[in-house]
Amino acid sequence: MKYGHLVLEKKEFVLLKRLVNVSGFYTDNTYKNSIQKLTDELKSAIVYSEEEMPEDVIRFNSAVTIEAANGWSKQFQLVIPSEGDFKNNKISILTPMGAAVIGYAKGDDIIWEFRNGEQTLKVTEVVQQPSSINSDILM
Repeated sequence: MKYGHLVLEKKEFVLLKRLVNVSGFYTDNTYKNSIQKLTDELKSAIVYSEEEMPEDVIRFNSAVTIEAANGWSKQFQLVIPSEGDFKNNKISILTPMGAAVIGYAKGDDIIWEFRNGEQTLKVTEVVQQPSSINSDILM
């Protein structure tokens, strides 16, 4: 990992903790395991203010390109659960892919368990989009 730990913006960190705390009711083991792994990673996350956030870190609303070790590539936007839309490449933070990439930076390798087994992913591009996270969501 480029920064040694997950890197999150303070408001997004608070929202993410709330989301994982209320998402423990999945019956699907892949989802359940992804949320647990993300919860464990949050314990050592580096939390920055909006002004301090590095531009190359995946956060809510980031446009992300990843490549898997087995050759496939995927572009998507990481979004809050209510905005998830797989057909339009909007991936919810609470999906295994969303949980896998949040807080990682361009150039990072990620090892994560998916339905089809463990995958090694490389973050090849991160483009920041206007954030959909605002103080109303946190209340």
